[in-house]
Amino acid sequence: MDELRDFLGVSGFANLHWQNVLLLLLGSFFALIAIARKTEPYVLLPIGLGIILANLPLTGLTGYSPTAEQQGSGILGVIFEFALFKWNILPPLIFLGLGALTDFGPIIANPKTLLLGAAAQMGVFAALWLALLSGFDMKEAGAIAIIGGADGPTTIFASARLAPHLLGITAVTAYSYMASVVFIQPPLMRLLTTKREREITMKPLREVSRLEKLLFPIAVMVIIILVAPESAPLIAMFMIGNLFRESGVVPRLQNASSNEILNIATIFLMITVGAQLSSERVFDLNTVKILGLGLGAFAFSTVSGLLFAKFMNLFIREKINPLIGSAGVSAVPMAARLSHNMGQRANPSSFLLPHAMGPNVAGVIGSAVVAGVFISILG
Repeated sequence: MDELRDFLGVSGFANLHWQNVLLLLLGSFFALIAIARKTEPYVLLPIGLGIILANLPLTGLTGYSPTAEQQGSGILGVIFEFALFKWNILPPLIFLGLGALTDFGPIIANPKTLLLGAAAQMGVFAALWLALLSGFDMKEAGAIAIIGGADGPTTIFASARLAPHLLGITAVTAYSYMASVVFIQPPLMRLLTTKREREITMKPLREVSRLEKLLFPIAVMVIIILVAPESAPLIAMFMIGNLFRESGVVPRLQNASSNEILNIATIFLMITVGAQLSSERVFDLNTVKILGLGLGAFAFSTVSGLLFAKFMNLFIREKINPLIGSAGVSAVPMAARLSHNMGQRANPSSFLLPHAMGPNVAGVIGSAVVAGVFISILG
């Protein structure tokens, strides 16, 4: 009997607290939403599994020790320590894959959409000041603010450099709001645009030459890295992946970047991020603040893009549909698809997807640049 009591005393059941149970339910909810509703499954399923693993007591999966006892280090702790905290290589690998999947044609054909992507970053700066007013220090505020760009890998990249102790909650907040685009943005889009504005039909984009598609990523890479050198890991990988795609001469490299490398990086990144949501980190007042600041930043970015599109229409002859301004957040391609769907509800003959992809991709670039600037100044 004593042996059974001793065994139960060192089991996970004996060390399971109510906070762990709540987070186990949260992780299960993420996994169920991913499987049953097919809502961002590549993000929510591994994050949910990571949350479950982090809250099973005594596993040692999330621990890391650089001492002679490191044989007890958990695989998720080692991945976090090296692939995110010290080397920070997983977000750039994600960007490599995204670049190999991205078409810069819409931006090249209509450069004005770059302005919409830039305007949608205003939520980042609003969140920065609100985070400072909420009691966070400058580095923590910078990491939290990037959530406003709705770009998960960039949020992780910036948090790992500026405030690694906030990495789990900032990353999950960013990805959760990215997955919630279809709930957060439509009310704001309807509130800030008239039915007549939503019905605006935009002309088909011009055909972009192969030479333009080859020169654009090189020029953007050089200019941005010279302006914000700390953005180089993200911007360089993004543009290299795109050049693999547009060159047409390295199909195996393009396929590897957009498939095997992207998939492997996604597996380890999402599970490791989810595993940072242990009970001692989540049940904290700062976590509630970050969730609120992230939602406010994302909403403000959406509003900024919409209003700037309306402002541009005051000065240009060929009007743009303001709905594409909301796609300036970096949630690729969910935000662009949503702008297109909202436009078609107002006007079935409207086809906004290629137009919305311009500010959507510009938002990815913009959030990476802002993260680089924050790291340069604060890091």
